[in-house]
Amino acid sequence: MSCSSLSILLLVAVSSTTALLGIGRTQSVAVSGRLICNGQPASGVKLKLYEKESTFDVLLEEATSDSNGQFRLSGSKTEISTIDPKLNIYHKCNYNGLCYKKIGITIPDNYVSSGKTPSKTYDIGTLNLANQYTGQTTDCIN
Repeated sequence: MSCSSLSILLLVAVSSTTALLGIGRTQSVAVSGRLICNGQPASGVKLKLYEKESTFDVLLEEATSDSNGQFRLSGSKTEISTIDPKLNIYHKCNYNGLCYKKIGITIPDNYVSSGKTPSKTYDIGTLNLANQYTGQTTDCIN
């Protein structure tokens, strides 16, 4: 095993066990917004709030947009460093493929709160899913 592989393995082991050992601090995040497709509310769109990790992202909450296209997700995690939250949106607006279009939105660090309950919410505003977004991909396993 190379030195870099061993370093990565050690980093993963340490970050995985810190929460188990109660090391770190509890942090929380919330995100909200409204989704539309061709001017109409995009209801039933799958949304997932993650905390990005070096190996596998940790799911904080999963939901779908309501009949008006609105949503709010929140979650918390104990971590030594500041959590790195992101929102994934899986939709089929103007898309007839077998899989889903996926838009990933990184939530800024200044919206991460101390404690289990978020003190502020990152509002993405109204997002038109008919638009093309930088980094948009196709996802079949969501």
